[in-house]
Amino acid sequence: MSHAFLPSNLTVLTGRTITLEKLQPKHAKDLFNLVGGEESAKASLWDYMGDGPYAQLEEFEKNIAARSVSLDPFFFAIIDKRSSVPTSGKPIGYLTLMRITPEQWTVEIGNVMLSAALQRTTGATEAFYLLARHAFEDLNYRRFEWKCDSLNSSSRKAALRLGFTFEGVFRQHMVVKGRSRDTAWFSIVRDEWDSSVKSAMEKWLHGENFDENGNQKRALQDYRSESTAN
Repeated sequence: MSHAFLPSNLTVLTGRTITLEKLQPKHAKDLFNLVGGEESAKASLWDYMGDGPYAQLEEFEKNIAARSVSLDPFFFAIIDKRSSVPTSGKPIGYLTLMRITPEQWTVEIGNVMLSAALQRTTGATEAFYLLARHAFEDLNYRRFEWKCDSLNSSSRKAALRLGFTFEGVFRQHMVVKGRSRDTAWFSIVRDEWDSSVKSAMEKWLHGENFDENGNQKRALQDYRSESTAN
């Protein structure tokens, strides 16, 4: 089995609606406008995160500066490519590759922060697709993991929708913000990516699957069922 590789600061992953690039301090202010401050809707974005919420820009800028030089987790900013929205060309979220273990060919997606501008959009799915494709095909990993608080029903549903397989719950796995956390584990392995998960996501993401208002014509689950059947 050939070697798995570490992510590079020079990596840019370009999709139809978003681009992933290395998180940088310059992204902090635009991100803070979407996920920072004292509004309850923004504060709730941090409920299942290991840090936050952030009421002040200065504190958030320090956090982004530290994360921009982190190698594991390795942070990617999610840049909006849509030309018709106020956030065009700006960061609207971030995610990471983490627990990067080349010697075992395993890597995890984590620290997923999706602002309201990104939630329930094509770009959210495209960000996961681009990172998974990068992990399997560019970096040569064989196992792509997803872990979340077992109480985070939205994250658990998202993992299953994207094609991850549920592997169980690790009880009392962590203490996060002073609370004991049970962790739900999911994964995609290379054979699943090659045989069904990749093709289903690419078919769903294709522009022909959306009408002029950006509404999907067919659900991702439909394509996944077809790919699995074949």
